[in-house]
Amino acid sequence: MAGLSCGIVGLPNVGKSTLFNALTKKAAQAANYPFCTIDPNVGIVDVPDPRLAALSKLSKSRKLVPATITFVDIAGLVKGASEGEGLGNQFLTNIRETDAIVHVVRCFQDDDVIHVAGKVDPIADIEVINLELILSDMQMAENIANRLEKQMKGKKELVPVAATMRKALAHLNQNKPLRTLTLTDEEREFIQEYPFLTDKKVLYACNVAESSLPSMDNELVQKVRAYAAAEGNSVVPICAKLEEEVAQFTDAEAVDFLKSLGLEETGLNRLIKAAYDILGLISYLTTGEIETRAWTIRRGTKAPEAAGKIHTDIQKGFIRAEVVSYQEMLACQGRAGARDAGKLRAEGKDYVVQDGDVIEFLHN
Repeated sequence: MAGLSCGIVGLPNVGKSTLFNALTKKAAQAANYPFCTIDPNVGIVDVPDPRLAALSKLSKSRKLVPATITFVDIAGLVKGASEGEGLGNQFLTNIRETDAIVHVVRCFQDDDVIHVAGKVDPIADIEVINLELILSDMQMAENIANRLEKQMKGKKELVPVAATMRKALAHLNQNKPLRTLTLTDEEREFIQEYPFLTDKKVLYACNVAESSLPSMDNELVQKVRAYAAAEGNSVVPICAKLEEEVAQFTDAEAVDFLKSLGLEETGLNRLIKAAYDILGLISYLTTGEIETRAWTIRRGTKAPEAAGKIHTDIQKGFIRAEVVSYQEMLACQGRAGARDAGKLRAEGKDYVVQDGDVIEFLHN
């Protein structure tokens, strides 16, 4: 995994492009009418990690390399998109390639910003998009099942895969996303072979008005929270308009401005943390004179696989990992100090890497 990628979806005029501009400080055209975003805009954003600067001071690193997250702003969906309405199926391909979906939902009232359905109802909005994703997945599951059933005459191993596809199709036919389908471990593996849209984790970004600051809570946000909880998904309330303003400031100015509003951090930081969380991702760190860098891995990754993120040769020739926790690295003023204090650990092939581990890999 080179980095995390999130597709940003939402109905027209929910604040999607405004949020994208803020996230990437990149000017995607934002206008008060549907379909102003035709091609997906892509922005690569650094994952904020204050540990890097602290470590690089100790190591006198020449450069810092944070982990990155890619945001893909996908054309505003409309009802009937899976049948080719609006921009049709083109946007679906863009979502299929992402790790998670950030679904921007309008949770503010504003007579000056038109709503495609004429009234603000976040749950109805969510369901319009979910239905389009379900319809698209139904088409894909049907095609896969038909193909497998033709092929399985001579290949017995395809029988359970085809059966799983039929099970998925039956679930989708009830207007239910695949992430709510109960599967055995084996069935789950079959499903994960295919880029189903409704199997992806969803982060609902509730776009609120500035009048909802600093709590960012209102009746509409509460409705979305209840809906997301039932699906096992997460909610991050965000004020896209505010984020766009903050994006123009320097880091120091942004901190002061947010504090004046009673906020601790930007919506971008909260969104990235939540995305890491729902995908079960963590970062381990490497540091030296050349660079201090964050590497993204899945929670539960063992040391050799984590080493493979740096280079496959390190994974193949893995001998051991010399590990210090970030906190101990700081407390002991570096690797040499940690070694002297007995805080440097030699870990083998079965070691499960933890968030914030500072690692040096030894290999053949």
